[in-house]
Amino acid sequence: MFPECGHTVVDMTDLAGASVLVLGATGGLGREFARQLAAEGALLTLTGRSMLALDDLDIPGAALVPADLDDAGAARNLVAAAHTAHGRLDGIINAAGVVAFGALTDTTDETFETLWRINVMAPLRVLRAAAPSLADSATAGGSPFVVSLSGVVSETPTAGIGAYSAVKAAVAAAHQVAARELRRSGIRVIDARPGHTETELSHHPVAGERPAFPVGYEPAAVVTRILDAVRGDEKDLPSSAFQGLPTAAS
Repeated sequence: MFPECGHTVVDMTDLAGASVLVLGATGGLGREFARQLAAEGALLTLTGRSMLALDDLDIPGAALVPADLDDAGAARNLVAAAHTAHGRLDGIINAAGVVAFGALTDTTDETFETLWRINVMAPLRVLRAAAPSLADSATAGGSPFVVSLSGVVSETPTAGIGAYSAVKAAVAAAHQVAARELRRSGIRVIDARPGHTETELSHHPVAGERPAFPVGYEPAAVVTRILDAVRGDEKDLPSSAFQGLPTAAS
């Protein structure tokens, strides 16, 4: 769809009929993942904090599971919900997260801990809980995958977003290790690092005030690029993989 980005799509992973869990499905990127996956015929388990917001997605056939990812038991419950709804789990999209702004020396312990729990611990709990199911998918002939969105700040830590950059670097490192460890089980782990994308995340920080950002990527374009990577058996999506995508203003 975006040939100017220089990537070639080779359909190897069929998303039609795949059972996919989307974390943060009510957020800007999560909603777009849910819609595009539904359009391809994926069997979805969608989670977010608010059942009302999940209902508003209006995606027929999706299992809607409100959950607080800060709850240590949420990961097991979400994997179980996907099995109950669709009989298996073939993929995970982690589009959940929180952001904070401000100098590192002004960042409180509470903010650091919130960023760590939601952006690092939560997706790693889900990965740990889902690994056996994803391995079963591979054994059954599927092409299971996990998509992490660490973002460009994991490559280029940014002043004024230091705490967020640090936890996102941890997310990237963890999923890059997981990619090596889970490869033998047939599970593909993709870390995506797009630049600033125009979602509501930056407008609702847990601390600090949003700085002036240049106009970011169009969310639909970012999601399409990531799903192209899933279909095409790509192993990693650095920030350069998103160059040339349309911005929200274009």
